[in-house]
Amino acid sequence: MTTGLSLRPTRFGLGFLLLVVLTLIGCVNYGLSLGYGLTFLLSGVWIMTAAPLNRVARGLTVHLDPPSHSVAGQTAPFVVRAHTSGPTGLLRIELRNGAAILAQATLRVPAGETARAVLYVPATTRGLLTLTSVPVAVLDPLGLWELRGALEVPEAVTVFPLPESGAPPAPLRQRAGSGEGRRRQPGQEDFSGLRPYLAGDSPRQISWRHAARTGQLLTRETDAPQGVARHLAWTDTAGETEARLSRMAAWVEALRAEGSPFSLELPGVHLPLGSGEAHALAAQTALAHYRPLPGQPVSAPRSPKPALPDGLALRATLLALGVALFPLVLRLPVWASGLTFALLAYAAVRTGRTLPPVPAWLLGLLAGLGGVALNAQYGTLLGRDGGTAILALLAALKSLETRSPRDGRLLALLGLFVTATHFFHDQGPLTALHALLSVAALLSAAALWVAPPPKTLTLRPALRLLALAAPVAVTLFVLFPRPDGPLWTLPLQGPAQTGLANQITAGEFSDLAQDDRVAFRADFQGAVPAPEHRYWRGPVFEAYDGVTWTQVRVPGPPPSVEPTGPVWTYSLTLEPNGSPWLLALDAPTRVPQGAVLTSSFQAATFRPSGTRRRYLLESRPARLGVSENRERLSFDLLLPEGQSPRARALAQSWQDFSPERRIEAALNYLRQGEFTYTLSPPTLPEVNRVDAFLFGSRTGFCEHYASSFAFLMRAAGLPARIVGGYLGGEINPDGGYMIVRQQDAHAWTEVWLPDRGWVRVDPTAVVAPARVNANLSTALTRPQATAAVEPGPAAQLRLRFDAVQNRWNDWVVGYDGAQQRDLLTRAGLGGVGSAPYLMVLPVLLALAFLPGLLVQRAQARPRDPAARALHDLGAKLGLPRAPGETITAYLERVADRHPDLREQLGEVRAAYHAARYAPGDPAAALLTLRTAVRRTRPGRRTGAGNGSR
Repeated sequence: MTTGLSLRPTRFGLGFLLLVVLTLIGCVNYGLSLGYGLTFLLSGVWIMTAAPLNRVARGLTVHLDPPSHSVAGQTAPFVVRAHTSGPTGLLRIELRNGAAILAQATLRVPAGETARAVLYVPATTRGLLTLTSVPVAVLDPLGLWELRGALEVPEAVTVFPLPESGAPPAPLRQRAGSGEGRRRQPGQEDFSGLRPYLAGDSPRQISWRHAARTGQLLTRETDAPQGVARHLAWTDTAGETEARLSRMAAWVEALRAEGSPFSLELPGVHLPLGSGEAHALAAQTALAHYRPLPGQPVSAPRSPKPALPDGLALRATLLALGVALFPLVLRLPVWASGLTFALLAYAAVRTGRTLPPVPAWLLGLLAGLGGVALNAQYGTLLGRDGGTAILALLAALKSLETRSPRDGRLLALLGLFVTATHFFHDQGPLTALHALLSVAALLSAAALWVAPPPKTLTLRPALRLLALAAPVAVTLFVLFPRPDGPLWTLPLQGPAQTGLANQITAGEFSDLAQDDRVAFRADFQGAVPAPEHRYWRGPVFEAYDGVTWTQVRVPGPPPSVEPTGPVWTYSLTLEPNGSPWLLALDAPTRVPQGAVLTSSFQAATFRPSGTRRRYLLESRPARLGVSENRERLSFDLLLPEGQSPRARALAQSWQDFSPERRIEAALNYLRQGEFTYTLSPPTLPEVNRVDAFLFGSRTGFCEHYASSFAFLMRAAGLPARIVGGYLGGEINPDGGYMIVRQQDAHAWTEVWLPDRGWVRVDPTAVVAPARVNANLSTALTRPQATAAVEPGPAAQLRLRFDAVQNRWNDWVVGYDGAQQRDLLTRAGLGGVGSAPYLMVLPVLLALAFLPGLLVQRAQARPRDPAARALHDLGAKLGLPRAPGETITAYLERVADRHPDLREQLGEVRAAYHAARYAPGDPAAALLTLRTAVRRTRPGRRTGAGNGSR
């Protein structure tokens, strides 16, 4: 069929590979575990699509039939016939003249069938239409790979001159005849004499009487009275050479249509009088070959872009792109989501209706205005939210100018990239299912641009391909090296999701209390702490300006930590929050690698969490800061001048008390003052806020009580500060871990006491003890409750789903470099890069590819049971059946190669005929056929043959 077969990726395949590399780099840098899975799945697809191409090419036979001739200014139809005896294949063929592609086509060749296509090559000038090469390529269904070769170049096609339109009639001339003095011409009417026989003379014209008498072959000549004949002479034309040839071509065509005889005379060429199709063809050929030939090369004109691309392929691509972009609806501003999907909808409608195209200037204007608006919305286009938003808008704008398969494939690649960016926001099971659906839809759409699409779109081939690539993806997911740190740092900014800001202002925590999203999960290795110990420490606020509490950095030696209670070891799975805080159980005593413990006993990491991460921590009750920095203690006594004089006076009245009694006095004031715990407190004034709360509204949330209590303590002469974090947590019985939600965000106070250090005091617990003993919802309805209400059926179902999410986090999202090293160590492979690892990795990858290769090989077998049996016989003997070869001829050819198998092959032929043509149920005959094929082995004789020896 072809010569010089070579396997290489297509341009789309190289773009696909570039996408895989980019997503892999992003996953490595940002630790997107689920992104690793998608990247490796696409890698498996990229490799798996190349596997069956050699098998397809071996069973493919291609013929190129050139036309007998063509006419200048028209097209020459070259017929391509392709037959495959193997699996269904995609064949792309090109007709080239030098670097110019004259025509190309891609056709689908179904298994066991013949496909036909016509390639129309423009014949711009007379002469010879020459092909310098006929490259062909066998493509995979997605067009990622091509197995390239070349067909034998056919002979040049003669291109006749274009007949002149409206040419005058050919001139009339008389020719001198012979015999009897009359003007005659060659004809079939009268005998005019004998002449020696010439090769090619008809046997009917031979005078056999003379031959019998003389032994010499003589041929009878006949003539007829001469009528009017056409003699087409070069001298009858004038002007440029091509114009003269065009007129003569018009004369020849007109005389051919009339059936009139004519002769042709060109400089150096003489064509005698004749008529008929063969005579006209000879005349046109002489005109086509007349020298000099036109100097301009025969090349294809530049084809204009189609007004609209293929309807089904584009609609399928737009639908798949819409599926990929759908999660952005939940994150983008309403105007951005509306604009993006409106553009996609308009592009889809244009495929079925005649709507005006969107001009390029308007596309540029929309892109510019959209970028400006999104930059104003997010502050930058380089971050997570701004970057994905502008990418979605550009993809939608690109859909409006899609004009070719190249544009359609680019849309598919953009959709795959957008799918990978969703992992910046979430890596849960639902996101994984959406990514799988998006990839299947985008790959199915991309396949429609490779060959003439079917009438309907189906995801089945893409899902089958993803299933074949899954073992490779799992193997790479487990064994591919996972670095511990990023390659570079880029902002993944977005709205804070932990609910803990860098400062505290009245209303911050009450707003969070209405958010029931998960903040983090904690899985304890031993006993779970009691409710009064479930304070999850976050940022510490020490600077106060009368309205806002903020964090400060106080220089000096680190304070002391003196453990006093049991050790709690637990894994903390933080949801994406964009902040550096590790919400450790108070007080943290050991932090993971890459994290630090600040001088305010706050665990923090150097890498803000933009994705879900898992940390191993250790905490225990302790006395904090017994030997505290004096500068810090002095700072934690400062209050703004002139603010809240009534609260200041109240606290100063306690200065003669011991430190413990001052704390108790403040708590008693809250306990006995008819204070209310609520999510909707009244707005406090900017001035004298503490006075307005303690002596006015007496209604607030945790930040109100913590801020007022810290003010009272400082006014009473005790260093105090506010600690932000979370309080409590819900134990999930299906897994035994603790769930801490955003609504569990809490603020409490720390007061420094001599010989005791920083002592936690939670003034909210005085007003609503249920906030500590139960949970937020119980504290709001029954503030004095001592236990939480048992969850109902809906809450239990929610906990079960969260258990699935937690296991997913453990096995997939939380799989990082530390877990990989632990797994490799337990498997006895050492670390990444060790000798056992390097030896086992290629073996495991080969085993991962094996199922896909076996499935593809099985799919290459014919579906018909009888044909499949012959296919298996040919594979066993290394002699495949040729296209169109009968069963008898095929088995005879096999018997010539293996004479010892002639008897067994006879049994195969008889069983095949019975299975194919015998009446009734063919099941028994098919069983006999499979048995006969199985027993047919080179070098062995079985059955009756053995008995005859």
